Amino acid sequence: MTTPTAALADAGVSIWLDDLSRTRIQSGNLAELIGTRNVVGVTTNPTIFANSITNPSDTSYDAQVAELAARGATAEEAILEATTQDVRDALDVFRPVWEQTGHVDGRVSIEVSPDLAHDTEGTTAQAKELWTKVDRPNLLVKIPATKAGLPAITAAIAEGISINVTLIFSLERYAEVIDAYLTGLEQAAAAGHDLSTIHSVASFFVSRVDTETDKRLTAIGTDEATALKSKAGLANARLAYELYEQTFAGDRAAALLAAGANRQRPLWASTGVKDPALPDTLYVTELVAPNVVNTMPEKTLEATYDHGVITGDTVTGAYEESREVFAGLAAVGVDFADVTQVLEDEGVEKFIDSWHGLLTQVREGLDAQR
Repeated sequence: MTTPTAALADAGVSIWLDDLSRTRIQSGNLAELIGTRNVVGVTTNPTIFANSITNPSDTSYDAQVAELAARGATAEEAILEATTQDVRDALDVFRPVWEQTGHVDGRVSIEVSPDLAHDTEGTTAQAKELWTKVDRPNLLVKIPATKAGLPAITAAIAEGISINVTLIFSLERYAEVIDAYLTGLEQAAAAGHDLSTIHSVASFFVSRVDTETDKRLTAIGTDEATALKSKAGLANARLAYELYEQTFAGDRAAALLAAGANRQRPLWASTGVKDPALPDTLYVTELVAPNVVNTMPEKTLEATYDHGVITGDTVTGAYEESREVFAGLAAVGVDFADVTQVLEDEGVEKFIDSWHGLLTQVREGLDAQR
């Protein structure tokens, strides 16, 4: 019998897990999820690594921390060593998937330091460092879609580095992200790179959009506002897919695709439901379309496998309905441009806070070993 995750994959959605730990790799759980849940990739971020490395019940990092402490490593150096080892090992687990999918999937992402979110040159330099250090062709380096991140995305793509662009909330910024990718490909072609080896995804955040928008709709409190709750996230993502379709059907993209380039796939991130009143598979079953990625927390993955109802494409027929949602939001007084700017600022801050928390914990762990 076909499982819901298999049906989702058959509908054109690549299922990635939004979590990674050394224990998950070493226990064989990651390989099991590939075999039983149709998982074909993994995304990570500083919060995920912080939860893993600082988990008191996880002893898988103890020996490496002791060795790094004896070597006199700084907290930053220790985190780089630990996280790149985990990502490298996960990439090796996914190597057969990478081969079987023609190098499209079998991907694992690692993020540049959140402290560099507003530093173009620093982001570019660290993207190159991570790409070289991990040294696996199925890696994606994550760069945030801040204003400073956009030229770094172009520079990294131009060097032949595959990129996961993260923290995208608005259609306007998404258009800039696609432009940064296409510009990078044009520069890569001019430099003689094989465009077919360069891959990218654009991570469009979903549930956080509803959380912030619904807070504002609750404050407005009218019947019209209440009727719009829990609709902005899906509408925003669906219109992002429309923009993807339009842009990659254009002449500029067509010339690059003809030269061997790959489309930058939309990736649905933040797909765990924050509101317990909503169906726990909402941001999976309602965002099915060809050639997209959905990166899920394990809880959402298991819910989808258990009772997700996959009915085929739930995106491309909903563009007008999505535009009506935004017209309604404007009519009741929601400033959606402000919503997305707040979310970008908060997203960067959350990752910075997690990163600094991780630095402190690792520093304490190293000190305890010295």
